[in-house]
Amino acid sequence: MPSYTLEINKKQTTIQAEADMPLLWALRDKAGLTGSKFGCGIGQCGACTVHVNGSPVRSCLTPVSSVADQRITTIEGLATSNHLHVLQQVWIDQDVAQCGYCQAGQIMSAAALLESNPKPTDGDIDNAMSGNYCRCGTYIRIRKAIHTAASFYNAAQEVQS
Repeated sequence: MPSYTLEINKKQTTIQAEADMPLLWALRDKAGLTGSKFGCGIGQCGACTVHVNGSPVRSCLTPVSSVADQRITTIEGLATSNHLHVLQQVWIDQDVAQCGYCQAGQIMSAAALLESNPKPTDGDIDNAMSGNYCRCGTYIRIRKAIHTAASFYNAAQEVQS
């Protein structure tokens, strides 16, 4: 069985897996990172969203062989030391999740949005989040949380400038 060296959450990890194993299963079953969820298996629901080189990807469709030597960030890797990512904290503070199953993918897509567009409009948010489904229908809370996180995110950026 081939092995692949992956940079997962800023740590080098070697995984033995078949080339076509979905990244989702490599993360969950081989690396023990269970935050990304299996939803549909066809890349439509977004529950499995992770970042590869900063871009959101559906890990259920991404072969592990295609991401060797690339930067992978999972929901577990958004936090730094003892501090949650601003989106994670806002999600908690605003009680965004209902069942919570899709929320890791929602947060990962939202984080990619804020990295590329720190002042998103409702339309920007709707567009960026359009591939992430929430069966509980918490879309209004998700949008509000992204706006709140953006305000904190922008304030932090201004302090750093």
